[in-house]
Amino acid sequence: MKTEDIDLLAFEKVLNQQGYHLICGTDEAGRGPLVGPVVAGAVILPEDFSLEGLTDSKKLSEKKREQFFPIIKEKAIAYGIGIVDAKTIDEINIYEASRLAMKKAIEAMQVKPDYILTDAMPIPDYFVPVKPIIHGDALSLSIAAASVLAKVTRDHILYELDKKYPEYELKNHKGYPTKRHLELLKKFGPTKEYRFTYKPVRDLISKGDEIEEVHS
Repeated sequence: MKTEDIDLLAFEKVLNQQGYHLICGTDEAGRGPLVGPVVAGAVILPEDFSLEGLTDSKKLSEKKREQFFPIIKEKAIAYGIGIVDAKTIDEINIYEASRLAMKKAIEAMQVKPDYILTDAMPIPDYFVPVKPIIHGDALSLSIAAASVLAKVTRDHILYELDKKYPEYELKNHKGYPTKRHLELLKKFGPTKEYRFTYKPVRDLISKGDEIEEVHS
């Protein structure tokens, strides 16, 4: 089945028929990068919401994500952003940090949802029902919208980090472990915004780099 043939409101429509009308989609961005926070978006869309071309943020160009970002925020019944920093990621692991970011995003909304759709992430014992959907960002419009909010917000954070640490060229690779990024990381060592439990960073530290030498 082609992506354009998928009804991205199918899950939401079924829930509407069951009596749920404040359906929140939530998704995160930034599990894989070596530096910076993991960021989640949460959004409750109107039942008649339509935005041509909106899908999983990874399938959209940066230009298109930037175009959709303010539209989603303007048209949403409510939205929230959750941010969990690298230090916390190291303390609780990226999976739990992603879940925490989603909770923060949901709880930042001014309107509380009556049902939550996530991109494959269980949130057990939560205050409303939660349905994890595998590949949810490509199957649910609410999750897709949340993925755009998360991705754009995280990219903006990385652009600010790039201004602070231009030698790492963060604006180009967004913190992902590209060949160029690994070369620069080896040359300059990690800053405090790096995730020290991630293998490329951990390996540098284990080879004798002292934590005290980490950039402030």
